[in-house]
Amino acid sequence: MDLQDKRVLVVGAARSGQAVARFLAARGISVTLTDVRRRDDLQLAELPEVNLVLGKHPDMTSGLWNLVVVSPGVPGDAPLLAQARREGIPVIGELELAWQFARAPVVAVTGTNGKTTTTALLGEVFRQAGFRTLVAGNIGIPLISAVEHYGPDDLIVAEVSSFQLETVRTLRPRVAVILNITPDHLDRHGSMENYVAAKAAIFANQRPSDWTVLNFDDPLTAALAGRTAGKVIFFSRRHSLEEGVFVHRDRILVRVNGVETVVCRTEAVAIPGAHNLENALAAVAAAWAFDVGAAVVARALAGFKGVPHRLEPVGEIAGVRYVNDSKGTNPDAAARALEAYAAPIVLIAGGRNKGNDFTAFMSKAREKVRVLILFGECAPEMAVAASRAGLKRVLRAADLPEAVFVARREARPGEVVLLSPACASWDMFRNYEERGDLFRQLVQDMAKGAD
Repeated sequence: MDLQDKRVLVVGAARSGQAVARFLAARGISVTLTDVRRRDDLQLAELPEVNLVLGKHPDMTSGLWNLVVVSPGVPGDAPLLAQARREGIPVIGELELAWQFARAPVVAVTGTNGKTTTTALLGEVFRQAGFRTLVAGNIGIPLISAVEHYGPDDLIVAEVSSFQLETVRTLRPRVAVILNITPDHLDRHGSMENYVAAKAAIFANQRPSDWTVLNFDDPLTAALAGRTAGKVIFFSRRHSLEEGVFVHRDRILVRVNGVETVVCRTEAVAIPGAHNLENALAAVAAAWAFDVGAAVVARALAGFKGVPHRLEPVGEIAGVRYVNDSKGTNPDAAARALEAYAAPIVLIAGGRNKGNDFTAFMSKAREKVRVLILFGECAPEMAVAASRAGLKRVLRAADLPEAVFVARREARPGEVVLLSPACASWDMFRNYEERGDLFRQLVQDMAKGAD
């Protein structure tokens, strides 16, 4: 992408937008960063050589702009973007811009749940296989921040969200991974059809020499096999596949071109839960596409302990385990977290609903949860669903600190206090990390007081 002598407007001044503005300015490109929020409401780093328009957006009819780069948090139907398109100005996202400067092969991972864990796990697999590996995207750092430092002999593993995929045009990962597709972000996408279409953009430009890794057990995901030009490799936790990566007699097997290889026993996978076994199978499939040997993959699976905010043990007090699953931001993710534990659960849930229905989640909670503690914006909605599902003990808290206090009072030795909100964090926190960090700190403070 030739941007010399071009004027670029970057929309959205959060982490991604700032990274784009910094990248472009460092190359001498005229760049303006804009956000409807004022400076006091933003966490702005020093951005030399970047023009700032804050508290409002500039006029798109001025003829000033040659390109708009939009941050993932800005809806695709925002008036500013609609105006840009009417003026014939190309609108892309940070992911597409980064791809234009990528020289290393890309493994792109998406899905409603499990993206972060699978992306981090693949980074560990490829590093142990000897690849110089960048893990970026919707995890850690924006891809644009480091993409230029990796070449053809290296690898990039990128976590990509449906928001990012809305604005790709030419992205072509060597391996595209779709873990699952369940209802989420319907307040943004408007329908499941639109949501599936956004996810499918991950493989839209693939060719027969590329690979598409799909979850055979998830109907919406499996159905995408006929829409990709890449070579499909399925993974399955529930079925023995004629070809693909699957579980058979408590072993992870790879069957490709009639050759069957045992990777490891399922019990050797360090991260807990059936959903994490699925993430491991997806990682095995993606690694296989790069000819990574079974022994290397098995070693990585055994050594990988997971990521922060996803079934993260944060303490034990008086025989009660406390687990941070703040990244469980939708009902399906939280239901998967519940399935990871055999012990009775004291569940802390709530936040901002993203257009989801809680009926099925509360049915699962009835099986696993002894006490449900609700807080946040959609606590009343969740309480109604819990009552309909037949949960017996449902309590309310004004905020997360009170919820943790109530959980300690209610929990019994041998039980698990689980923060898995099934909701976004934006009603009370900037992001799920801030919510999970507070939960961890609250538990650690309680543990000190209990000593």
